[in-house]
Amino acid sequence: MPEPTTETTVDLNGVRLYTRRAGEGPPVVVLHGGPGAHHDYLLPQYDHLTEGGRALLYYDQRGGGRSPVAREVPVGWREHVADLEALRLHWALDRLTLLGYSWGGLLALLYALEHPDRIERLALVSAAPVTAAWRDEFERRFAARMAEPWIARSRAELTASGLARTDPEKYRRIAFALSVAGYFRDPSQAKTMTPFRVTERTRKAVWESLGQYDLRDRIRQTFPNGTAPRSLLLHGTYDPMPIAAARETAGLLSTGVIELATGHAPHVEATEEFERVLGAFLPRESDSRTVGPSDR
Repeated sequence: MPEPTTETTVDLNGVRLYTRRAGEGPPVVVLHGGPGAHHDYLLPQYDHLTEGGRALLYYDQRGGGRSPVAREVPVGWREHVADLEALRLHWALDRLTLLGYSWGGLLALLYALEHPDRIERLALVSAAPVTAAWRDEFERRFAARMAEPWIARSRAELTASGLARTDPEKYRRIAFALSVAGYFRDPSQAKTMTPFRVTERTRKAVWESLGQYDLRDRIRQTFPNGTAPRSLLLHGTYDPMPIAAARETAGLLSTGVIELATGHAPHVEATEEFERVLGAFLPRESDSRTVGPSDR
């Protein structure tokens, strides 16, 4: 049976945020990528994590998806962190378990640095790196993949096929798959990812607000000598987001990286392994039944 879901919008910090809850049990807040995207493209695979007896709390971050904002509304990283803190208070949660994907992984770390006492666990999947230099390397690698001749040929063939007129939905599906092919180890799997859109203004504003960022020293200062929250990093060895960057982040958090033979979307490319690894790490209903108050 599918897990129950509820959807609502909440007014916080002068913006209206779309939220969605799936499942029942200990809460896990899911942070989608982008910036400027929305949570839908993590589905249906992320919803499968509710089967361990936990609730997933999704929201579309300000300036993306079903949380649009006016052009004059700021959408930098500090606003995103403030929204997450406002949602924590709205949901009446003392401490957060954060499950962040791509940019959402970096957002989880930014929140943890601003509110270290509010973090229970961190699960970072294909996380954006903690330095601008590593992000520049990602951009270079992704651009090189997207410049491969087969992508240009496929786009030309799609245009010539007439599908835009005869079968617009199929045309859009193929066009989307080509636009994200560079993220995948096996580009043919791109067609199985739930399509998404990125609001360019939000994407640009977030990275501009971070500038030439380097969070390494701040992570060391905030979480010295192995005091980081319990953390898990999951990353694809074929991800254009460099695996070396994930290993560096893991070292700063006194943990390691679980490496899968995927690109940037392990929830699509290695769904069973993705669910197994995260299901074993994230809190679940059975934890609260088997651990007594004196053991917490």
